[in-house]
Amino acid sequence: MSQSDFSGFEWSLEDDTLHEECGVFGILGHPDAATLTALGLHALQHRGQEAAGIVSFDGRQFHTEKHMGLVGDHYTNPATLAKLPGSSAIGHTRYSTTGEVALRNVQPLFAELEEGGIAIAHNGNFTNGLTLRRQIIATGAICQSTSDTEVVLHLIARSRHSSTTDRFIDAIRQMEGGYAMVAMTRTKLIAARDPIGIRPLVMGDLDGMPIFCSETCALDIIGAKFVRDVENGEVIICEVQPDGSISIEARKPAKPQPERPCLFEYVYFARPDSVVSGRSVYVTRKNMGINLANECPCEGDVVVPVPDGGTPAALGYAQASGIPFEYGIIRNHYVGRTFIEPTQQIRAFGVKLKHSANRAMIEGKRVVLVDDSIVRGTTSLKIVQMIRDAGAKEVHIRVASPMIFHPDFYGIDTPDRDKLLANQYVDEKAMAKYIGADSLAFLSIDGLYKAVGGKPRDPAAPQFTDHYFTGDYPTRLLDKEGEKVGRKVSMLANNG
Repeated sequence: MSQSDFSGFEWSLEDDTLHEECGVFGILGHPDAATLTALGLHALQHRGQEAAGIVSFDGRQFHTEKHMGLVGDHYTNPATLAKLPGSSAIGHTRYSTTGEVALRNVQPLFAELEEGGIAIAHNGNFTNGLTLRRQIIATGAICQSTSDTEVVLHLIARSRHSSTTDRFIDAIRQMEGGYAMVAMTRTKLIAARDPIGIRPLVMGDLDGMPIFCSETCALDIIGAKFVRDVENGEVIICEVQPDGSISIEARKPAKPQPERPCLFEYVYFARPDSVVSGRSVYVTRKNMGINLANECPCEGDVVVPVPDGGTPAALGYAQASGIPFEYGIIRNHYVGRTFIEPTQQIRAFGVKLKHSANRAMIEGKRVVLVDDSIVRGTTSLKIVQMIRDAGAKEVHIRVASPMIFHPDFYGIDTPDRDKLLANQYVDEKAMAKYIGADSLAFLSIDGLYKAVGGKPRDPAAPQFTDHYFTGDYPTRLLDKEGEKVGRKVSMLANNG
């Protein structure tokens, strides 16, 4: 492929990967609350790199620090942490799937209510958030952000219940979609997870003080103990009592439903050292590679992971196939999330800013490239060409998840359906030709299910949220349906 073949790409380092919306962290009753929150957010940085925010409470007032960029760019500064006194804090790392990229949308969001201040941080997406937003604006609400999390604050403020806890529960009863949420008041730390547990949320303990966070890796970094997962549909209220002790109350306001955690937490989003719903992410990814080797064997000389997401699966593939594992691609970890090229001429070299071929491991060999997923296919195309340029005899791609056919509406930033590679080509052979690979194969949906849960998919009652592969959305998509209705009304008006 010539350099000019890349000229049509509008390229960035992350243009062909999926993005999670955010990570959340909260702690109650610890004298180093803000510092521990900053450390927790650092461990959750992979869940969002656009911005980070922390709100603390010192017994008298709330303090807020929000910044665009990485956690380490701002919250390692003692002067910044000094602005966040108090023994309670919640924090958030953001990658936006709703709302513009702007400081006003950085969470946690804070509001003064009748009972006092409340701060909220939320991971996920409400599938009826825009619908509710239109309704509250129509009745006089003034919104200060474009984040769907602000809708929760308005619903809390409008609730007729007397206590903040009951108002919070009243608000989330009206929300649909996937969410893991932490909220902080003057005396309470509240955690809530959506009714089917799409987004992860865990409870920890540090010196008797409760913690809630998106993944167990945020507990590990501060030496906290894992207590348990927040159950699907559960609200946990931790409250500082007048004597200084902390009470913990668990409620289940939602109708009981089977848990259906998001499969992409295991495929891509969660850190390999995390445990999600009782399952080691690293082990499940390695199992994906083992199942992939059994389902999609390939004659090759070396198994090479596409770093870093493909590494555990590539280890599993190599183990099951007997083909040696090698680091045939070296990742540069010192590259920012985006890169703007000054000229079209160097766009062809963009992928090399992040990945470099290890020629000594691949020259003259049949290379089996193992990746965690393929979205648009543009990055795969560039990596295959890079491997060929380094002297590979053959390049075969094996993907440790099924083809992605459908967009997500629960907190994953996915392209429109017609931009997904699986919807642009009739079969794997045609996809392989586009990418420039000698062959291409994907793990089956049953192979993925068995890697994560040990059993094939039950079509009548799927054990996981898997709509991006199957089209089986686990909740109503009110905003999406409203969008369709809006388009029809608009077309009728224009035709009239």
